[in-house]
Amino acid sequence: MTGNGTGDVAALREEIRRTRVELGETMELLAARADVKTLVRHSADQAKARLRQQAALTVARVRGQAAEKARRVRAQAYEKGGAVGRNPVPWAAVAAGAVATAVVLLIVRGRRR
Repeated sequence: MTGNGTGDVAALREEIRRTRVELGETMELLAARADVKTLVRHSADQAKARLRQQAALTVARVRGQAAEKARRVRAQAYEKGGAVGRNPVPWAAVAAGAVATAVVLLIVRGRRR
Protein backbone atom coordinates (compact mmCIF):
# COMPACT_ATOMS: atom_id res chain seq x y z
CA MET A 1 0.00 0.00 0.00
CA THR A 2 1.11 3.47 -0.68
CA GLY A 3 0.62 6.51 1.51
CA ASN A 4 -2.65 7.54 -0.19
CA GLY A 5 -4.43 4.21 0.35
CA THR A 6 -4.05 2.76 -3.11
CA GLY A 7 -1.87 -0.29 -3.69
CA ASP A 8 -1.56 -3.69 -5.10
CA VAL A 9 -3.01 -6.31 -2.77
CA ALA A 10 -1.01 -9.11 -4.43
CA ALA A 11 2.23 -7.21 -3.91
CA LEU A 12 1.37 -6.70 -0.23
CA ARG A 13 0.60 -10.38 0.22
CA GLU A 14 3.92 -11.33 -1.44
CA GLU A 15 5.80 -8.94 0.84
CA ILE A 16 4.07 -10.44 3.89
CA ARG A 17 4.97 -13.95 2.72
CA ARG A 18 8.65 -12.98 2.27
CA THR A 19 8.70 -11.32 5.67
CA ARG A 20 7.26 -14.48 7.27
CA VAL A 21 9.91 -16.64 5.56
CA GLU A 22 12.69 -14.32 6.72
CA LEU A 23 11.23 -14.26 10.24
CA GLY A 24 11.07 -18.07 10.24
CA GLU A 25 14.72 -18.34 9.18
CA THR A 26 15.73 -15.83 11.84
CA MET A 27 13.87 -17.81 14.49
CA GLU A 28 15.58 -21.03 13.40
CA LEU A 29 19.00 -19.37 13.71
CA LEU A 30 18.16 -18.00 17.16
CA ALA A 31 16.85 -21.38 18.29
CA ALA A 32 20.04 -23.08 17.09
CA ARG A 33 22.17 -20.60 19.05
CA ALA A 34 20.06 -21.11 22.15
CA ASP A 35 20.25 -24.94 21.97
CA VAL A 36 23.05 -25.42 24.49
CA LYS A 37 22.81 -29.21 24.46
CA THR A 38 23.50 -29.39 20.74
CA LEU A 39 26.31 -26.83 20.97
CA VAL A 40 28.00 -28.80 23.78
CA ARG A 41 27.62 -32.06 21.88
CA HIS A 42 29.11 -30.47 18.76
CA SER A 43 32.05 -29.07 20.75
CA ALA A 44 32.62 -32.45 22.41
CA ASP A 45 32.61 -34.18 19.02
CA GLN A 46 35.17 -31.71 17.71
CA ALA A 47 37.38 -32.20 20.79
CA LYS A 48 37.18 -35.99 20.41
CA ALA A 49 38.22 -35.74 16.78
CA ARG A 50 41.19 -33.52 17.67
CA LEU A 51 42.27 -35.87 20.47
CA ARG A 52 42.02 -38.91 18.22
CA GLN A 53 44.14 -37.19 15.60
CA GLN A 54 46.75 -36.14 18.17
CA ALA A 55 46.80 -39.66 19.65
CA ALA A 56 47.34 -41.19 16.22
CA LEU A 57 50.22 -38.80 15.53
CA THR A 58 51.77 -39.51 18.93
CA VAL A 59 51.48 -43.27 18.47
CA ALA A 60 53.14 -43.02 15.06
CA ARG A 61 55.95 -40.87 16.45
CA VAL A 62 56.57 -43.18 19.42
CA ARG A 63 56.57 -46.28 17.21
CA GLY A 64 59.11 -44.65 14.93
CA GLN A 65 61.33 -43.72 17.87
CA ALA A 66 61.05 -47.24 19.33
CA ALA A 67 62.00 -48.80 16.00
CA GLU A 68 65.03 -46.51 15.76
CA LYS A 69 66.12 -47.35 19.32
CA ALA A 70 65.68 -51.08 18.66
CA ARG A 71 67.80 -50.79 15.53
CA ARG A 72 70.56 -49.02 17.50
CA VAL A 73 70.49 -51.60 20.29
CA ARG A 74 70.68 -54.47 17.81
CA ALA A 75 73.65 -52.82 16.10
CA GLN A 76 75.42 -52.30 19.43
CA ALA A 77 74.71 -55.88 20.54
CA TYR A 78 76.07 -57.21 17.27
CA GLU A 79 79.14 -55.00 17.65
CA LYS A 80 79.77 -56.13 21.25
CA GLY A 81 79.18 -59.77 20.36
CA GLY A 82 81.80 -59.55 17.66
CA ALA A 83 84.29 -57.96 20.08
CA VAL A 84 83.93 -60.85 22.54
CA GLY A 85 84.45 -63.40 19.80
CA ARG A 86 87.57 -61.62 18.54
CA ASN A 87 89.20 -61.16 21.96
CA PRO A 88 88.38 -64.03 24.39
CA VAL A 89 91.38 -63.32 26.69
CA PRO A 90 89.53 -61.07 29.18
CA TRP A 91 86.81 -63.68 29.64
CA ALA A 92 89.40 -66.38 30.22
CA ALA A 93 91.07 -64.19 32.85
CA VAL A 94 87.77 -63.66 34.63
CA ALA A 95 87.10 -67.41 34.62
CA ALA A 96 90.60 -68.17 35.96
CA GLY A 97 90.12 -65.62 38.74
CA ALA A 98 86.80 -67.18 39.72
CA VAL A 99 88.39 -70.65 39.90
CA ALA A 100 91.29 -69.32 41.96
CA THR A 101 88.87 -67.62 44.39
CA ALA A 102 86.90 -70.85 44.79
CA VAL A 103 90.10 -72.84 45.52
CA VAL A 104 91.27 -70.30 48.11
CA LEU A 105 87.88 -70.41 49.84
CA LEU A 106 87.96 -74.21 49.96
CA ILE A 107 91.47 -74.21 51.44
CA VAL A 108 90.55 -71.63 54.10
CA ARG A 109 87.45 -73.58 55.02
CA GLY A 110 89.37 -76.81 55.26
CA ARG A 111 91.86 -75.30 57.76
CA ARG A 112 89.10 -74.05 60.07
CA ARG A 113 87.80 -77.56 60.72
